[in-house]
Amino acid sequence: MLKTEAIYEQLTGPGAPFELGLEDVLGEQMLVFKNRPRSLCDVLAASEAYDENEFLLFGDRRVGYLEHRTQVAQLAHSLAEKYDVRSGDRVAILGANSPEWIIGFWAVTSLGGIAVAMNGWWSADEIGHALADSQPKLLIGDRKRLSRIAGDQHGLPVVEMESDLPGLCSGSADPPEVDIDEDAPACILYTSGTTGRAKGAVLSHRSMVASVGLQTLNGAATRIASGATDAPSGPPCTLLTTPLFHVSGLNAGVVMMLSIGAKVVLREGRFDPVDVMRLIEQERVTSWSSTPTMVHRVLNHPDLGRFDLSSVTHLGSGGSALSASLQDRMRERVPSAARGVGLGYGLTESGGIATINSGEELEHRPTSSGRAMPCVDVEVRDHVGRALPDGAEGEIFVRSPLVMLGYWRNPGATAESIGEGRWLRTGDIGRLEEGHLYINSRARDLIIRGGENIYPTEVEQALEAHPHVDEAAVVGVDHEELGQEIHAFVVPKKGEVLDRVVLSAWVRERLAAFKVPAVWTFQSAALPRNASGKLVKAMLLGAPNTLVEE
Repeated sequence: MLKTEAIYEQLTGPGAPFELGLEDVLGEQMLVFKNRPRSLCDVLAASEAYDENEFLLFGDRRVGYLEHRTQVAQLAHSLAEKYDVRSGDRVAILGANSPEWIIGFWAVTSLGGIAVAMNGWWSADEIGHALADSQPKLLIGDRKRLSRIAGDQHGLPVVEMESDLPGLCSGSADPPEVDIDEDAPACILYTSGTTGRAKGAVLSHRSMVASVGLQTLNGAATRIASGATDAPSGPPCTLLTTPLFHVSGLNAGVVMMLSIGAKVVLREGRFDPVDVMRLIEQERVTSWSSTPTMVHRVLNHPDLGRFDLSSVTHLGSGGSALSASLQDRMRERVPSAARGVGLGYGLTESGGIATINSGEELEHRPTSSGRAMPCVDVEVRDHVGRALPDGAEGEIFVRSPLVMLGYWRNPGATAESIGEGRWLRTGDIGRLEEGHLYINSRARDLIIRGGENIYPTEVEQALEAHPHVDEAAVVGVDHEELGQEIHAFVVPKKGEVLDRVVLSAWVRERLAAFKVPAVWTFQSAALPRNASGKLVKAMLLGAPNTLVEE
């Protein structure tokens, strides 16, 4: 069997389907796919080749490729005529995964507009921050999430998905004719802020198209590596359980799947392992990429044996570490996907995928996040920015055509993250061994709960805003199903008494529910600090005079 490097070389060499070449990208020479669409509009237009296929399944609704492109053109026409949406305008999308979310995204980007993907779990305050930051011309939202900001819609015209969108997707309309530069912004995805407030990472058309190319290339390489010789019996079918406001859900779950004529199965409501298994069996799902938490819940469910999951040939995971034991369980309990288990490393700012590990390489190196993908450069550097040798631990830097343009209207934060040569400083700590990246997840402050990123500073600031809190600190603690949970340490002001119920409600009013601590420690002693006054979080679990409430 060919090794990974040889397979990629075979697929990306001169005259190959994924031929690579050096081109200028924002002033830097980088490898890019030579034969590529030049915008998301081109990707959408090319989906005409799949007009006989189903594109979206959502409850009882089935939307074909032809119907999807028609509704996108109709909505784009309505947005331009009724709301004056033009190239460069922002349109915020706030909702659960649905066909309306997807149609809205394609309509906005086909006009040259910038889709602002709002986190559907945000509180009213978090929604307000993102609206003030991105200053959209229009807000498209579902009823449930719009109710969170009822009466405070920041002076924006609002299109409700359930009641307003159907009327805007009617009548005859041709696709917009807009000249879009590859490096023009396509969307803004908000990331959890290291300094308390989320920042908007701006991804270009080039970035999202390149992501499609890399994922399609990886699919072809994985198929070759598996030894498969028979042609697929039908179009691919993916189950999408990752939110569309995540780079993985949007890029891999929608844009890439549309580019290959796949069917995308969407779910309604909260995650339900039984419903996931039912949909896999009913729709003959071939791929499911999700978080370790969701995979864990399915594979450990007592009803697993009742469902036929044999159609699944690819099981992917991201967002947090995938333990070797869970990898083994994936191969054992879904044997049809044994050679298609994969994981990767990337972040919103990197445009998603940067490294990938799958197949035999994952079996041999289960704790590695994999090799850098073609077009992607990865370095590990020391504290002054020098590249480190193999095996040395330092900060991970990434460079590729996928890397974000920058943070929306935040040149200071952009300059701190993207340096000379357009190298992205990830803030993650790791090492390279023979080209394989290893992440030291415990070396960073970030908490990853069920695949959602939580920066402790954001929660700490919310807690310290309470009038009876003197100081607070937040750390991540291990959790079998979620990966990590949030443990808060709180020192009340002198003479005050606090409890978890009061503070949980306080945090929930200001932040999304998944950011509310699950474990609380209330203590009379000050939080441990070093000589310079910096909080020493490693000492927190041994702090004196504590009362811990689960």
